[in-house]
Amino acid sequence: MTEEKKDTGPQARSTSVVSIAILCSRVLGLVRDQLLNGLFGSAFAGIFTAAFRTPNMLRDLFAEGALSTAFVTTFSKKMKSEGDEAAWVLGRKMLSLAACFMSMVAVAGVVLAPFLFRILTPGLTEEAKVLGTWLAQIMYPFIAIVSVTALVMGMLNSKRIFFIPAVASAFFNLGCIVGGVALAWILDPGFRAGEITEKGLTGFAIGTLIGGVLQLLVQLPSLYRVGFRFGLDFGWKDSGVRDVLRLMWPSMLAASGTQISVLLNSIFASYTPGAESSLAWLANAQRLQQLPLGLFGVAVATVTLPMLSRLATEGMSPAFRTALAKGLRLVLFLTLPCAVGLSLLAQPIISILFEHGKFTAYDVAMTAGPLQAYAFGLVFYSAIKVLQPAFYTIDKRFIPMMISLGVIALNLVLNYTSIFILGWDHTSLAWATAIGLAANFTTLYLCMRKFAHGLETRTLSITLAKLITGTLFMAGVCIAARMTVLADWAEMRFITQFTLLSLTIGTAAFVYFLVTQLLRVPEAGEFIGILSKRFRPKS
Repeated sequence: MTEEKKDTGPQARSTSVVSIAILCSRVLGLVRDQLLNGLFGSAFAGIFTAAFRTPNMLRDLFAEGALSTAFVTTFSKKMKSEGDEAAWVLGRKMLSLAACFMSMVAVAGVVLAPFLFRILTPGLTEEAKVLGTWLAQIMYPFIAIVSVTALVMGMLNSKRIFFIPAVASAFFNLGCIVGGVALAWILDPGFRAGEITEKGLTGFAIGTLIGGVLQLLVQLPSLYRVGFRFGLDFGWKDSGVRDVLRLMWPSMLAASGTQISVLLNSIFASYTPGAESSLAWLANAQRLQQLPLGLFGVAVATVTLPMLSRLATEGMSPAFRTALAKGLRLVLFLTLPCAVGLSLLAQPIISILFEHGKFTAYDVAMTAGPLQAYAFGLVFYSAIKVLQPAFYTIDKRFIPMMISLGVIALNLVLNYTSIFILGWDHTSLAWATAIGLAANFTTLYLCMRKFAHGLETRTLSITLAKLITGTLFMAGVCIAARMTVLADWAEMRFITQFTLLSLTIGTAAFVYFLVTQLLRVPEAGEFIGILSKRFRPKS
């Protein structure tokens, strides 16, 4: 019981710290997307998104996905069983291996970009393919930088330092914005004259690399302070390195379900009526899904994974089950209202954030449908972020891999049917992704419940019923606002739109927290307690 309290007590508090840090990053990421869409329009923004798709997928799939999960699991166990110095040695070996291997991947990406971009966007025009290939070649080195960054982040998280690695992503987006705008101004004469052309996209592509370097550099002082000393170590025939690689490849296949679904969406979207613009509409909707996902789903997973890795050294203990169940309840508490709110207020939210410059009201309408679909998948996606890594801590790494392969097949069938047989538009691709996420989570949960001999399912069901009750009250606020104060949206000035939408969201959130607090949902009390302590005046 003592160990359980020791490990699970700080979970909500650490999550709040990580959430605040990630909030900075997600907001800046949103600003970056606003600039791309507003300055260049949805078509050029779609081409840029497609060009960054493969480097970004490799980041999510390999660097910040499989590599990070496998490394944190192995590093945390080694730190607990053999001490810090043995863990630092493993860190140096993995940094050297990642830097060498991923540099070769980056070079291969640059060379193969003309073929890869055409394979991933077969329905685009030739002019779009040429521009997209050029942008992809600039951005491929990003994968080598971010692989090293992911290992640094993993070591800091294992030492229970969460804020700096989380806020480092804000520096990535800051570098993209500042570097991108500055270089676009230099490289595009039309940018300086107020007649922006696609030449400015080159500046934003280089800005991506600047952001990647900043994200790495900001974490290095913290890593040095906790005792790590940098150095090259090519002794890769090591048991720790083998353990990381052994865990990594099934983890990479398991995480590939969502990422390959995104790639499939890109391929099929190029055949929809919107073509290049469809890529931007889907990407913008996914960006808004990523905001609560990053704030809550990734934050809970970041805090929970090192904890589960330490607890897994003692076998399938009650503390392990409690920590995992706690993580699932916490992520449900935080993401369920976000999902419903995004769905009900999709159009005004997109309008406020993106309807500027060359991004039109038509673009807003075309983005709203995918956002509602992604909102449905948000809760499942967030829970997967917590649940999937737990399989690697208990050495059941092949289960998520097999489930993921099944999800990929499901998405492929759904995408082909909706686009080529039924002739539906890009929104159907988002729904296919959401259905795949639901199937993925359901199967993972049933499997983990069997391996863990229960996941406090009764407590989870009671909590979920209370959360749904709170969400229904919150949904009532959103629906009432749409029928009254937000009914004449198109005729309002921007400041009026912003004020009324903010009041609606604030009121809905207040009602949700009030109802869940009255229903005595433990996570509501913890969350409100954290906020009250954080903002309480010091005596």
